[in-house]
Amino acid sequence: MAKKEKNQIRELQGWQEIAEFLGLPVATAQRWERSGMPVHRGGRYVYALPDELNRWIGKESRSRSPVHIATESADLTADLKRALSETRRKGRSSRKAA
Repeated sequence: MAKKEKNQIRELQGWQEIAEFLGLPVATAQRWERSGMPVHRGGRYVYALPDELNRWIGKESRSRSPVHIATESADLTADLKRALSETRRKGRSSRKAA
């Protein structure tokens, strides 16, 4: 997994680190590259920037809510509150329709 250095996340180096960041098998990460996932090549080496991957995931997601990769240091409280609020709202509207 990528390590933080002075509050900056370094680039993810190699398919293994990229796949671990995404929580996917290496083969899936490589397939996603062919679909437009932002991956950079330096000679025979491949690397990706976590911020670019998060932006790409957000654009590719069909969700109305912002989407990003959860990291060990991320505070997921706001995301959890937003998801619970949306679920409650949907529950109320489906009960009214019934």
